[in-house]
Amino acid sequence: MKTLFTSILCLAISAQVFSQNLLAQAKPSGSDSWGYINAKGEFVIDAQFRDCHAFSEGFAPIYDKKAKTFYFIKPNGEKLNTEISSFRLRNIFGFGTKGFEDGMVMVEVSKKWGYLNTEGKLAIPTKYEDANSFNGGFATVKSGGKWSVIDKSGNETVISGATDAKSFSEGLAPVRVGDLFGFADTKGNVVVDAKFKSVGYYSDGLAWAKDESGNVGFIDKSGNWVIQPKYNAAKEFSEGLARVKSGDSWTFVDTKGNTISTPNADTFGDFTDGLAYAKTEGNVGFIDKTGKLVIEQKFPAIRDFKNGFAAAKQDEKWGFIDKTGKWVIEPQFDSVKDFENTEK
Repeated sequence: MKTLFTSILCLAISAQVFSQNLLAQAKPSGSDSWGYINAKGEFVIDAQFRDCHAFSEGFAPIYDKKAKTFYFIKPNGEKLNTEISSFRLRNIFGFGTKGFEDGMVMVEVSKKWGYLNTEGKLAIPTKYEDANSFNGGFATVKSGGKWSVIDKSGNETVISGATDAKSFSEGLAPVRVGDLFGFADTKGNVVVDAKFKSVGYYSDGLAWAKDESGNVGFIDKSGNWVIQPKYNAAKEFSEGLARVKSGDSWTFVDTKGNTISTPNADTFGDFTDGLAYAKTEGNVGFIDKTGKLVIEQKFPAIRDFKNGFAAAKQDEKWGFIDKTGKWVIEPQFDSVKDFENTEK
């Protein structure tokens, strides 16, 4: 009994410590400014920013509209001293402004891209025409019209024939050669032939790919079909399941291509923290990985679960629910974003 009690106590303490490292962006009722709240819904960084973004690897990007530049703050609100004082960050549609990833962040100065590290040093000079985020110690960059792979020391290897390249995921980066897409490895070799009309990113060892007829399936890291191209559209795997579309309907498949049974819904989200949202006629709830509806479709709007919390809307105000669907932070804010871990 004592051992069981000790285990439960340790888990409770661990959860409490973890929650203390979480911060979310929030906009108070009637305010035009954003701040950061903790897991109790308390502002720990006052609402003072017109344009702020999520914490990643210990820092959050802030945009100063007057000075027309970005800077970074720490969880205590302190500003990160950076080697360059005026720069812009990359904004990617659907993903927002990109902060630190893999210890580096893309920065633009005078229309050229380079990378800052988490110490605020310009680790790689701003000399590239285009650039993507680091992942696994490598990134893809464009210089002189050619795409290359770089490491964190700035060593470059040209990707032969590539006319476009994206970020690495699981050691491979999508590349375009001519009008078709394949994948390059961290040595700059195109290891999955460019023979697809479009491709996604690798996750759980698979990437979606579109064949010449326009159908979508999933390939392994050798470029072989593991799930045959028979779908109209697909998304990346997340926690072992991927959204796929047949006709007008979306559902989920596992990495072997098995379909899980889901309730009828207009749209689904990706699985995060073991749950995915399901929206029907404007009402949103959550399903688990068996396809069972575990949180009632009663919210007019929600965000994905992140770090144990999901933002949800009620009576035009936002708060946060837990995985049982109970309010842990009552709806009181005009807008919120996800809880992110502030640790480096």
